Amino acid sequence: MSTPAPIVYTVTDEAPQLASASLLPIVRRFAAMAGVDVVERDISLAGRILAVFPDSLTEAQRQSDDLAWLGELVTKPEANVIKLPNVSASVPQLVAAIGELQAASYAVPDYPEAPATEAEKDARARYDSIKGSAVNPVLREGNSDRRAPAAVKAYAKCNPHSMGTWSADSKTRVSTMDAGDFRSNEKSVTLDGDATLSIVHKGANGETVLKDGISLPAGTIVDATFMSVAALTSFLDEAIAQTAQDGTLFSLHLKATMMKVSDPIIFGHAVRTYLAPVFEKYGEALAAAGANPNGGLGSMLDVIDGMDNGAEIRAEIDAVLGQRPPMYMVNSDKGISNLHVPSDVIIDASMPAVLRAGGKGWGPDGAEGDTNCVIPDSSYAAVYARSVDFFKQHGALDPATAGTVQNVGLMAKKAEEYGSHPTTFEMSESGTVEVRDGDTVLMSHDVAAGDIWRMATTRSEAVVNWVELALERQRLTGYKTVFWLDETRAHDAELLKMIRPQIEAAGASDKVSVMAPAEATTDAFETIFKGENTIAVTGNVLRDYLTDLYPILEVGTSAKMLSVVKLMNGGGLFETGAGGSAPKHVQQLVEQNHLRWDSLGEFCALAESLRFAGESADDLALKVLGDTADDAITKLLGEGKSPGRKVGQDDNRDSHFHFALYWAEALAAQSDAPELAEKFAPLAKALSDKADTIREELKQGRGEAVDLGGYYRTDPAKVARIMRPSTTLNGLIDG
Repeated sequence: MSTPAPIVYTVTDEAPQLASASLLPIVRRFAAMAGVDVVERDISLAGRILAVFPDSLTEAQRQSDDLAWLGELVTKPEANVIKLPNVSASVPQLVAAIGELQAASYAVPDYPEAPATEAEKDARARYDSIKGSAVNPVLREGNSDRRAPAAVKAYAKCNPHSMGTWSADSKTRVSTMDAGDFRSNEKSVTLDGDATLSIVHKGANGETVLKDGISLPAGTIVDATFMSVAALTSFLDEAIAQTAQDGTLFSLHLKATMMKVSDPIIFGHAVRTYLAPVFEKYGEALAAAGANPNGGLGSMLDVIDGMDNGAEIRAEIDAVLGQRPPMYMVNSDKGISNLHVPSDVIIDASMPAVLRAGGKGWGPDGAEGDTNCVIPDSSYAAVYARSVDFFKQHGALDPATAGTVQNVGLMAKKAEEYGSHPTTFEMSESGTVEVRDGDTVLMSHDVAAGDIWRMATTRSEAVVNWVELALERQRLTGYKTVFWLDETRAHDAELLKMIRPQIEAAGASDKVSVMAPAEATTDAFETIFKGENTIAVTGNVLRDYLTDLYPILEVGTSAKMLSVVKLMNGGGLFETGAGGSAPKHVQQLVEQNHLRWDSLGEFCALAESLRFAGESADDLALKVLGDTADDAITKLLGEGKSPGRKVGQDDNRDSHFHFALYWAEALAAQSDAPELAEKFAPLAKALSDKADTIREELKQGRGEAVDLGGYYRTDPAKVARIMRPSTTLNGLIDG
């Protein structure tokens, strides 16, 4: 038996960060009693901002670059990281965080929308390294094994969540481009040898190197493509007209966080097109005032309110909105529409919500209605289109009888990071973009000004590991296993050339199949409607989409998923589920002192992390600690101790207490590790004996407004008082 490596617990943002203030002391106490340390590393948005601007801060304010530290750790076999959801910042979120830090006397620079000086360009480059999904590609040095834990799935079957009613005559549809988009223009090659690539734009004024020095090993798949802005604008015009004709809501579904360069630009074109008469009349004035539609209608309105003719422009906007079809609303009570903030409507959360609600969305009148789900790029739009078609024909999924769709996702080595890498560009002029290996042109595209061009890479070692993981899951489960790949798509065709020989060599050709995503979607629903199970083996983007889609339909949320990343060099990364609803949870806590965030994902990740620590150190006590955490999860669900939505019901803090109680009781009752039973018996008895007092103390102050001392940079002392209100529980855990 060797000394176990510490478990690294990430400090993130919003509701998960607040929940950690309550849960982490419990985790530390239990882990310490089994001989393992739990340490924190800050990858919150505010923490990452401070980490990249040490020269702007005092010595006391400076913060270590914990993301870089973690990036090194995940390449080592001793890595054991529990990763909570973090903010993948859109520009409005980034600007808000900067403002909050500045107000708290952190002298970080403003976010330069149009950098001109060298200092502004430097600041913009640092901020761009933080925007979007900057954390996950650094940490995910392995591929994804994601599924609903057995206890969660069993509970959902016995306690099915509500589902909307689908009708065959629903007007809800998915609209997507059929030409000129990323899917249509994609080209892909596999490198025969090591290469150092450059991206060059050839225009009327000569050549411009957009990016060079891109070193890639042999066997890397390189993709390049672009979206035509002319085709995009034409499509958006048609989609708006179709929405008006159908009498439905207009809803735009993008991924402006993960695809942090491309999708905010697409979002901006949607705002421009929807408000075309406003931009025709006031476009120059809006641009001069800094009203950028890429940041959404909400940030534009903030700028407009400060303009001399702001009231006039506001009136014009209202007039145009009155002529357009009504928009899908994020919050109809507050007038926040689908086009207000790019990060408010993220496709992997917003589309499952529509599908779960029977194809309905909320309109500006506060009523539900059918909606035109506008997904400009057609790469994966068919997944949602087939989902809509299936539910119209068969009705809603029944969680009480449904099987499950597990996922094995390709994501190691930044595989398929479309639209978020520094190899995505908005064209400043027309011309030709070439991907070159020295003097050899590997791929080229003719582009126009405003077009969005991007390149992505997928390394062969990541692909090999992905296939191995998929075949391992198939062997362990015996489930139907499908690779969601389209032979008619350039990238997928290159992937298939690589994986088919590996599957054949493993003797697994009769155990797995390949289907294009559209057909695979229908097949997956047919499978789970029969109560059977399947494994979807997908690329990175589909991994992101499907690990929200199916959990939300099957178990009501993706926050309760078990996500294990087997790091390629032997370590473990344990992710805790999605955090898309976290902002609403924070708002409710501030207004009512009720946090409905469910830490079940953290509980599941913790159990896996402890078992991994036990296996790595050959330590039975840690394995038992993980197994009994699972026992506690099962009892927690069975006893109905998950957080409720309303004040007066149990919330996150109550759930943590019951998890600790049930965990301690399970440890005290087990016989595999007698020394642990002896250690935990007194704690289990004390928690049980004082349970009524603890529950009463936890309820103190519920329904009252609270002050966190900030949103992106909260005050630790204030948060501790709010999230740990029971002095009795604190004494037992801290003592």
